[in-house]
Amino acid sequence: MSLTLGLDMGSTYTKAAIAGGEGQVLGTVTFPSGYNFARAAERGLELALAAAGVPREQVSYIAATGYARYMVPFRDLAITELTCHARALFSKFPSVRTVLDVGGQTVKAIRLDGRGRVRAFRLNDKCAAGSGAFLEKTMRYLGYQPADIIPLCAAAGDPAPISSTCAVFAESEVINHLTAGRSAEDVCAGAVVALAERAGQVFKRVRPEPEYALSGGLTRVPLMRRVLEASLRCTFHVAPDDYGVYAGAIGAALLAHERLRRLAEARSA
Repeated sequence: MSLTLGLDMGSTYTKAAIAGGEGQVLGTVTFPSGYNFARAAERGLELALAAAGVPREQVSYIAATGYARYMVPFRDLAITELTCHARALFSKFPSVRTVLDVGGQTVKAIRLDGRGRVRAFRLNDKCAAGSGAFLEKTMRYLGYQPADIIPLCAAAGDPAPISSTCAVFAESEVINHLTAGRSAEDVCAGAVVALAERAGQVFKRVRPEPEYALSGGLTRVPLMRRVLEASLRCTFHVAPDDYGVYAGAIGAALLAHERLRRLAEARSA
């Protein structure tokens, strides 16, 4: 069986996915990237093989995407994150024409054509207050881990308003709310609402066309989806089983299979 590996080399986290020839995802992993991206890539390969339960010899092609994609020494192909997220979500929802990816460092709105290719895109043009990194830093201020975002948001009674578009000033707002006695639940929910509103502005700028899908780590947070759908007056597809979380790596693995097929066709021609 011929398999492919997709490595999403983010500045904060590395994600890896192994896919079969029919598009099935056999194993996924995620872990902090650290400062040595070549070492992170090696670890991603090892952990993904273990998660899928397959030997290295079965992986025929490796595609890298993300911030450090060119730092993967054993890659066969480097692909942009936009192309990978588009391919992954289109493979799951063929009717989707606009994808909103809320990532750790950037928010990306991607408009697709009928074949899942990128037609247009927009990125957040503000600082880190418009990305998941701000939310992670907020959780550190609160003394919680990113995994606690969902239960904290669920327990919130009145999300604290966070209006600054600058990360430094937004962090000051978080500190002020805590000093004033606001609960960790309300501050966490307020940070999610603020991030969703900023992501919605990026989404509008790409001139979105239905149908719509969400990708990125924050697809796990129900409040994020509710705020986006209420403010944008639309419905987003969200793939199950953390598919959207690994969309970059999965898309890279799927595109690697397409490259393998084209190479095989060229050899047989």
